[in-house]
This record gives sequence, structure tokens and C-alpha cells, in this order.
Amino acid sequence: MPVSKPVFSQVVSALHGQAFARCVARFPMRRRSRSFSAYDHFLALCFGQLTYRESLRDIVACLNARPGLLYHLGFRGRLTRTNFAYANEHRDWRLFAAVAEVLIRRATDLYQAEPQDPDFPQLVYALDASIIHLSLKLFPWAYWGRSRAGALKLHTLIALKGQLPVWAALTEASFPELKMIDQMPVQPGAFYIMDRGYLDFTRLIRLQLAGASFVVRSKRHVRFRVVATRKIDPRHGLQSDQTVRLTSPWSQKSYAPPLRRIRFWDASQNRGFVFLTNDFDLPPLTICQLYQRRWQVELFFKWVKQHLRIRHFFGRSLNAIHCQIWTAICTYLLVAILRKEGRLDKSLYEILQILSVSAFEQTPVAQLLAKTQPPPNPDESQNTPYLLGF
Repeated sequence: MPVSKPVFSQVVSALHGQAFARCVARFPMRRRSRSFSAYDHFLALCFGQLTYRESLRDIVACLNARPGLLYHLGFRGRLTRTNFAYANEHRDWRLFAAVAEVLIRRATDLYQAEPQDPDFPQLVYALDASIIHLSLKLFPWAYWGRSRAGALKLHTLIALKGQLPVWAALTEASFPELKMIDQMPVQPGAFYIMDRGYLDFTRLIRLQLAGASFVVRSKRHVRFRVVATRKIDPRHGLQSDQTVRLTSPWSQKSYAPPLRRIRFWDASQNRGFVFLTNDFDLPPLTICQLYQRRWQVELFFKWVKQHLRIRHFFGRSLNAIHCQIWTAICTYLLVAILRKEGRLDKSLYEILQILSVSAFEQTPVAQLLAKTQPPPNPDESQNTPYLLGF
């Protein structure tokens, strides 16, 4: 019976070698490394993400403990702490950002057929940012005056279909979130959902001119006049559905087209919301439900911080942190691709936990993840009869 490739090698095989080579050609190192290639560097960082390693020393020790499998894992160079640390310091982090773009395109194609609410548009994205806290003693260059600590900010655009990141950027913690509207890609016909921190009419007009729609939470200071009012069904929490025009001089100059203003009362939270959108076709309740789905980007940040390595870093330079965070995104996408191609019914969390303890196993991934838990032993239940009363 032929022996399968190691599990780790099967996971990273979703990234084709030619695609990675094209990314390397775009961002070459000033001094070419002969003993530790860019692909070796990428594999080592992904291995640290998949197996929950907490330091560079952990990754090197764990991999070198199985020297006979390194070639089958994909490594061709000499893995040492010196080579690894030098690569983290000098290899351009934009290489791994380009690799993430390749994986994003492939994952997006795979999740196109993902089922979605028929009342929702096909392309819906949620934009938000999250703070990544750093130790000021280890990273003095990351000082954030607001908290008097070290931090960076991760901006991410999430596709609600499949909960996949389709764009990301890493900035200093003090970088204004609303400026990311100028940098994020805009797709005509798509919906972009944002919190009130992104309410800037000079930037929202870019979405309007590009043929995209947006839903953003309004603020109290927005001045407007009502042009038209639509009928609503108050049984679902709707309070008003209006067509408005901005009245302040700066807002009129920045955003001249009319807007749709929807007021909604959430009885479960005992609080009201006011939404602004440039879409006049969808029912008002659907607009409110779209904003509610924005919470998926918060769940993505929570999942990544809990289950990937973006709190313990393998280097102290800004370049090393960029490399590690981008490979964390790549790892998330690799697992998502594996789940979709293998038609697995397990969650990403379950898959990641199984892969973390099976990286060196030479078993087909589909067979490994298809294994089920053994049935409970009836003798054990007889030994604890008091549990039956609960």
C-alpha cells in the first residue's frame, strides 16, 4: 500500500508552486538566500500557525526532530534559528501578502456556490478593524498614545458568503479606520456594510460612483431634510423609512445624491439604530438584517486571535510581524480551501484542531478528518448512574 504524503504537505498543496514563484519574482530579496528559500520560510511560518508553536525556537526544534520527513514536508533548505530569524528580518512581507491574494481568489471561487439567504444580494462584504496588542517592552516602535501601550491595527474586508477575508491591511494603531475606504477594492453591484466609524461622505461617494451599495450606521450630528417617506410594518421593529438629502454645506458638497434613512428598534437589546444606505430597492427589514450580519467580521477577528498565532510573535521587527500575520491569513484560507475541496462537514475549528496534532502523519487528509468518535462504552455509563438524573 503506497504511503501518503504528510498531512501538512497535503494542506499546503492547495498553493501551486508556479503561483508562489510568481509572487517571489515580484518581491525578491536584496541578497538571495541559498540555504533557506522563500518557500521554506513560508512553510515554516505556516507550520507554526497550524501546530500552535509559540516561538521561533519551537518551530525549529519541532521540525528538526523529524529530519527524515522534512523533504516530504516540502523543505529543501537548511532550517536553523539563524536562517529563520534573518528571513523574518529581511524578506519582504509583501511576498506573503501576494500569496494571500492568490489564496483569496481560489477560496472565493470555491465558495461561490455557498448557500445564502435568497433575500440578500449575492455579493455582501463587511469592513471593520481590530487592534492587535503588543508588548511595549518588546516592541517599543509600536507605541500607541491612546492606550500608552504597543499595538497595531488589522483592517479586514470579509465576504459574508463563506466568511472569507477578501482584503486586508495592517497599519499603525492610530491610523483612522475610515481612510481604508480609499484603499479597499470596490466591486460594482456589491454591498458594503460598515459601522458608524466609517461614516465619511467624502469617501462613501466613491462607492456610489463605482456602482456599489453601502449600509452604514448613522450618527446623531448628521443634518438632513426628508424628501419622501415610505410605509413600514412596525411589528418587526421598523420605525421609519425615508428618502433624505444632506443639508450641511460640507455634506452637500461631498455627497449630493439622495440617501435612504431607516430607523430600527431592537427589542432584544432595548436600543435603536439608524442606518444610511444608497440602495432604494431592498425592503427596509432586509437592510437592517444586512447590518446585523456585519457581526461576522467580529467573529472572524475573534476566531483568528483565539486559534492562530497573532499574539505570540516569532520576531520583534515590524517586518517579522507583517510576515506572521499574513501567513496566519494564508493558513486560515488554506484550511478553508481544504474544507471546501474535501467536502467536509466539520467546522474550521475542528479541522484545525485535528491538523495541529497530525501534521507529521502520513495519512490522506480526507480519511483523517472522516474518522468519527467511537461509540460510548455502556459499562462506563453503568458506573455513573447518578448522571442519568440530569
